[in-house]
This record gives sequence, structure tokens and C-alpha cells, in this order.
Amino acid sequence: PRRQLQMNIDIICIGNIKEKYYTEAIKEYLKRLTPYSNVNIIELDEHKLPNKASNQQIEDGMEKEGEAILSKIGDRSYVIPLCIEGRQLNSKKFAGKIEDITLEGYSNITFIIGGSYGLSPQVKAKSNLKLSFSKMTFPHQLMRVILLEQIYRAFRILRNEPYHK
Repeated sequence: PRRQLQMNIDIICIGNIKEKYYTEAIKEYLKRLTPYSNVNIIELDEHKLPNKASNQQIEDGMEKEGEAILSKIGDRSYVIPLCIEGRQLNSKKFAGKIEDITLEGYSNITFIIGGSYGLSPQVKAKSNLKLSFSKMTFPHQLMRVILLEQIYRAFRILRNEPYHK
């Protein structure tokens, strides 16, 4: 049998989650992921913008968030920002990608979920793989739940364990 590698996963997120239904779902998936991976969620402050922010203010805010994100990425980490223009994978291909990353010698994956205006070009430039879950836009709080669920599903697929649909 193949040796099961212990993967470390960091999820860097802009903003925190106040809604109890999201925090409960996140807690549940973190608990389910415990046998498969060390998952560390790193919450960074969202740059506050005025209601009618100018394009320059938005760019400046994304740049400040980007600098904070870049400061949290480990040197030896495989970096996957979630962005609308990224590659779309089905769950099996996503699982295969996680397996490929470990076979390439990485033991750490960093996923990045940006704030309401997205990610700075500097963060996108640092990526090994830009990933998109949909052409639709989701609130970053919900995206965190969806990402954790897909990571959990990927580990179940990789270990040939059943997953209730």
C-alpha cells in the first residue's frame, strides 16, 4: 500500500466570519480533516474602504491585503489562490492535483481566499495554480466552507473511502 503523506494546508483568508452557521460548518470540516491533514486557517483583516470607493482606493486596498497575504506564505508552499479566472477542476481532478503536489515533494499547500474585491496582481503572480470553483462569485465566508468540503472530499477520494453524496 502507498504511504499516506501528512499534508499541511494553510488557508489564508481576508476577513473573519461572524455568522454562526458558517463557523459551525467550518468547525465540522476541520474536525473531519484531522485524520488527513493539518489545516491552519489564517484570517487577515479586510482593508476597510468607503462605500463609494474609487478604483484607486480599491487597488490600494487590494495591494495592502496582498502584502499581508504574501507575508504569511511559507517559502516551500505550493500556492493556490482562488480566483474567478483560474482553472476549474472537478472533484476527482482536484484530488489528483493534491496528490500530484505531494508527489512533486511539497508537504504544504497554501490556499488563498481574497476579500470582496479579489486578489492583488502580486498575490496572483506568486501562485503555482490559480483555481476557480465557478464562474459565479461567492461570499468569501461561504467559499471557505466550500473549499474545506472539497479538500475533505479530495482526501476521501485519494484513500478510496466512501463519501456520502
